[in-house]
Amino acid sequence: MNPHHEHEFEAAPGLPEALPRGETLIWQGVPKASLLAIHVFHLRKLVFYFAFMLLLQALYLAGDPEANIARSVTISAVMAGLCLLCLRGVAWYAARNTRYTLTSRRVVMRIGMVLTITLNIPLKKIRAASVRGMKDGAGDIALGLIGKDQLGWLHLWPHVRAWTFRKPEPCLRCIDDVQQVSALFLAAWQKENPQVTVSLGDSVPASQAPALQGATTMQMS
Repeated sequence: MNPHHEHEFEAAPGLPEALPRGETLIWQGVPKASLLAIHVFHLRKLVFYFAFMLLLQALYLAGDPEANIARSVTISAVMAGLCLLCLRGVAWYAARNTRYTLTSRRVVMRIGMVLTITLNIPLKKIRAASVRGMKDGAGDIALGLIGKDQLGWLHLWPHVRAWTFRKPEPCLRCIDDVQQVSALFLAAWQKENPQVTVSLGDSVPASQAPALQGATTMQMS
């Protein structure tokens, strides 16, 4: 697993250098900004939160006969709207500066909003993968890594599975056609690791299964 700072020149989008002989490009994709905003930056939850707080503010001011309820609530609503708009912009910028690549030998993640890095994860270093589906066929693919050489959770965020602080799991977030991509990943992983068996779904011990509703786990053993 080798992180590299992105060079000004890319041999191909998302790849800092040309692929070595014998390695082929299988898939490339980017996160959907709208889904990043909802599932990673929790924009929808914040909308409900601000709406609830505005309601509380209106009810509180209703007890003050001298209060200008409409003006106060409007100012608060404008401030809340600006916060939500900024957060939506951050999600768009995060998606714009991200590219995921699957080759016959590795997963490459070009990530970073301030300092861009390219993370190379050999398929031989991946011990498990979990798939979480979303609406319209989109979803996440989280990668469990082998060994003690782990990147920090904050270095990977938001391209990391939630609550994996001790062993951060890089995650392809909010990608289209997640089931098709997971099938491509599994085929590439099996070809790179022919000596290892793969079990799906219920055969994974409950302690190792992802705490995500509707998730599918691929456990390599």
